[in-house]
Amino acid sequence: MTTFAGKVITFNKSLRFTGKLPPGIRVMNPFRENKNSLIVSSAFYKKYYSDNNRRHIILGINPGRFGAGLTGVPFTDPKRLVEKCGLLYPGPPAHEPSSVFIYNMIDAYGGAEKFYARFYINSICPLGFTIKNSLGKEVNYNFYDSKALTDAAHDFIICSIKKQIALGIDTDICFCLGSGKNEKVLLRLNETHGFFKKIVALEHPRFIMQYKSKYMQEYIDKYLTAFSMVE
Repeated sequence: MTTFAGKVITFNKSLRFTGKLPPGIRVMNPFRENKNSLIVSSAFYKKYYSDNNRRHIILGINPGRFGAGLTGVPFTDPKRLVEKCGLLYPGPPAHEPSSVFIYNMIDAYGGAEKFYARFYINSICPLGFTIKNSLGKEVNYNFYDSKALTDAAHDFIICSIKKQIALGIDTDICFCLGSGKNEKVLLRLNETHGFFKKIVALEHPRFIMQYKSKYMQEYIDKYLTAFSMVE
């Protein structure tokens, strides 16, 4: 029987965006653009998911350039991959604020091994997008930042959520990272497709780190309380 890890690795290899993107938007697929991402992420999943246990899913927005965009592992930047997961990363030690929060929370939960034995993190849209700003610099662009992109990504998102549920996900509760637009999108999709019985939204790690960092422990406690619902 294929393990949870094997299913995730196959899913990652299969990711390809075929929709028509709005002008100026670029899709970011780390598994096809970065030769290290598939190797690194596969090592991660083999370490923590080489079993057939069912897990609950935590869905973010879409990958960022300095986290999953490099490692192929959602909310895990190169620094956390090395320091917290004990895995090698053959590149510069990039830093993503969201990853800092997630791994502080995972530490409080009891560590990566305990956390990943029960939860699987990905995104509503498992591939990211970028756009060039007024200075010509490439920056992250969320799938809901324009209606045109949301519409273009719709079919890909639906297909991706279905495939991730098929990995071995318990559908009684889904945790949504992002209590604003991301939650609204997921609730709307769930109303139509009935993916999950209940969706529990939590503030997005990026929001916490950027605007509420001095209250980090309170948000960690909120996450842990939410996750205790499925223990």
